[in-house]
Parts: sequence; structure tokens; C-alpha cells
Amino acid sequence: MNAEHGDGGHAGHTHGAAVPARIDARFALAIGLNLAFVAVEATYGWLANSVALIADAGHNFSDVLGLIAAWTAIWLSRKPPTTRYTYGLQRSSVLAALANAVLLLVACGAIAWEAIGRFASPPPVEGTTMIVVAGIGIAINVAAALLLNAGKRDLNLRGALLHLVADAVVSAGVVVSGVVILYTGWAWVDPVVSLVIVVVIVVGTWGLFRDSVRMSLDAVPPDIDVAAVDAFLRARSGVRTVHDLHVWGLSTTRVALTAHLVMPTVANHDGFIDDVTHALQERFGIEHATLQIETGACAHGCDPDA
Repeated sequence: MNAEHGDGGHAGHTHGAAVPARIDARFALAIGLNLAFVAVEATYGWLANSVALIADAGHNFSDVLGLIAAWTAIWLSRKPPTTRYTYGLQRSSVLAALANAVLLLVACGAIAWEAIGRFASPPPVEGTTMIVVAGIGIAINVAAALLLNAGKRDLNLRGALLHLVADAVVSAGVVVSGVVILYTGWAWVDPVVSLVIVVVIVVGTWGLFRDSVRMSLDAVPPDIDVAAVDAFLRARSGVRTVHDLHVWGLSTTRVALTAHLVMPTVANHDGFIDDVTHALQERFGIEHATLQIETGACAHGCDPDA
């Protein structure tokens, strides 16, 4: 029984992701801007009696949590494996995402409860304050998105970028609410917009919650077609059959694979492993592949076609 391990080839085997070091400064600035704005927006939301502003502050706080989770994932990916954590600490990003999702869902429940209570007797709302504060929020979210746009090729960074853009759209909704209240005096618009914002947060957070639970259970990443991977391996020259194929996420950005390939004969063992692991990375984005070559004579029934 021969076991070979590929991570883009035998040479230069690493468990870390290559991310530009300068991204740290961009993350720090984006988090600082958003965190400062959350404090300002929540304060003025309370002073202006606007639950919409408070809800938007909660949504922007989800930005901060998401950015911290993404930054933490990058930082942890640089940590080398240890004898206890042989894959390193990359799975921490999944746990952070799950914790963020649960926290946000609880916060949405509290905001919705407050908004519903205001329908009975809506207090006067400062429309001008809503417009100015939410307008600042749009500018900050766009600026933060531009800061992280350099890392858009990384799926982790792309998720943070899209989240910031979505928040800018939500803040625009608060601006519209402020304009309506300012010119009509309809205070009930504020809790309505709050509930709309809650729905937006829940929809986005539910996807995060679902995906983080799936990744915690070692599910196949959604962008990986296991049937296509299986067909690809079976089509390699000399492969008689494939069994015990497993694909899962090492982190929110890296995918691992293990598989047993039954090959009665193989001329260039190492060359075959290198070629297949390189192709898996190029075609499917699977960076960490472990392939076990078997002749079909093993005792645990490795050849299901026999």
C-alpha cells in the first residue's frame, strides 16, 4: 500500500494561504472606520428615537464581525501546523463565522421586537439626523469596500467586500426613510424600514449560518462537484476504479481531498501523483489532496469491482 500526499506538488508543501501582508493594514483601517461609525450611528439612533438607525447600526456591526472573522482567518492561515493541530488553526474561521451568525440572529430578534412595539405609538423621529448619519454610513462602507477591493480574488475577501456593498444599500434605505419622515411626518415609516433591514440581515446571516454549520460538519464546499471530481480521477490513465473519495473544507478558503485509486500497474508513481494533484488544484481549486495508490490486492476490499 502506497500513500502519497500532494499540495500542489511534493515540493514546497505548505498548509498556509498566500495572502499579501499589506492586507492587514487595510483590514485594520476598514474595521476601525466601521467600528467608529457603529458607535456614532447607534448613539444618534437612540437620540433621534430612530429604530431604523439602530437597526442599521446592528447591520454595520455585522460588517465589523465579518471583517474580523475574515482577518482572523487570514492570520490563522499563516500559523504553522503543530503536533496537536496537524492542519493548523484554519478551522477557527468556520467557528468564528458560526458564532457571528448566531449573535446576529439574536440581535435581529431584539430589533424586530422593538420595531413591532413602536407601531402602536411611534415616537417622533428626527428625519434630518437619519439622513445625515445614514449618508455617512454609505460613504464609510464604500470606502471600506474600496480598501479591500485589492483582494477580490480571494473568496474570503470577496465575501467581506460584498457584505460592505450590501450595507451601503441598506444605509441608502435609511436615507429614504428619513426623507419620507422629514416631508410627511409619518413616524411609522421608521419601524417599517427597521423590519425591512432586519429581513435583509436575516437573509444574509442565514446563508452564513447554514454554510458555517455545513463546513463544521465537513460538508463538500458548494462550488465543488464531487461527481465531476470522481469522474476526473477515474479517467486518469491506469486508474481502474476510485473509492473512499472525501472532499471537505479545511477553512473558509481551502479545500482538502482524500481518495483511494486502484491501479494494478503504475509506471511513474511520483510523477502520476504530482500531475493529478496539480490538475485537481487547477480544475477544482482543491489545494490539499492526499491520494492513496492501491493495486487491488489489499485485504480491506479496496477493489469494489473485483
